[in-house]
Amino acid sequence: MVVLWLLASSLGRGVPIGGSGLALSQGCASRFATSPRRHDKFYTDPVEMVKDILDGATFMMGGFGLCGIPKNLIAALLRTRVKDLKVVSSNVGVEDFGPGLLLATRQVCRIVCSYVGENSLCEKPYLAGELELELTPQGTLTERIRAGGAGVPAFYTPTGYGTLVQEGGAPIRYTRDGHLAVMSQPREVREFHGDHFLLERAIRADFALVKGWKADRAGNVVFRRSARNFNVPMCKAANVTAVEVEEIVDVGTFPPEDIHVPNIYVDRVIKGPKYEKRIERLTIRKEEDADALKEEDFRTPSSDTQLWNLRTACTPTWA
Repeated sequence: MVVLWLLASSLGRGVPIGGSGLALSQGCASRFATSPRRHDKFYTDPVEMVKDILDGATFMMGGFGLCGIPKNLIAALLRTRVKDLKVVSSNVGVEDFGPGLLLATRQVCRIVCSYVGENSLCEKPYLAGELELELTPQGTLTERIRAGGAGVPAFYTPTGYGTLVQEGGAPIRYTRDGHLAVMSQPREVREFHGDHFLLERAIRADFALVKGWKADRAGNVVFRRSARNFNVPMCKAANVTAVEVEEIVDVGTFPPEDIHVPNIYVDRVIKGPKYEKRIERLTIRKEEDADALKEEDFRTPSSDTQLWNLRTACTPTWA
């Protein structure tokens, strides 16, 4: 009974349970958690937010293509000049935006990703033996991150069976004279119900740098549409999660069921000053193509018209 009384008393005063914590900038949200993670803290300086990311650290970076990239936190890393970073990300961005900026300053020594695109800043140091590159199927990469956050050390997947992913030997790092220095290792294979599966190991990181849409003053985060991408599992698979958002709102602005990342997984929050919505490869329909499309639409009955004719033909006529 005494324990219950103390718990109710603490919740009534708005004191976080489970040890001393840092009060929020406005108000204090009550919560009970078994996680040992620190309570949220709101920042105004992105450099201060990432200053404890030291040389050799491993961090996850959210984003898909140029969508949902923590551009302000990346800029802060450029200012701290930290080096020998190990990055886990869906892709490596472009030369002048996203993770590509860290490649340009040679602050990254290893990348685990699923796609390198046309980023020459990744190609040149990789072939010169200055950068390690571990390519992983995108679904497998996502599940490795999710498993890291769920406390699952490894899992089986059919993806990659019969390829270099399973057999090993994929080049990860070259020597300066062009010889292979580090290759991927063969995966353990098991058979379940007649199908073959590879054993893939989970990924965890020291930090996760994430771009969200909104955060409330308790540290709960929501994302906007496709910008959600890999951010949610990354928040759960890192020792420290730093989130930059477009807007900070009051608690209760969005319903609890709409929260994508609860504050228990968020350690640091900052409101970014500005965001640029960039297009990686801009494609515009030519004028003659648009005219041809209009002519084709004029000649060809629409699907709705065809469906109506079909229904009319199949409808019985009653006397």
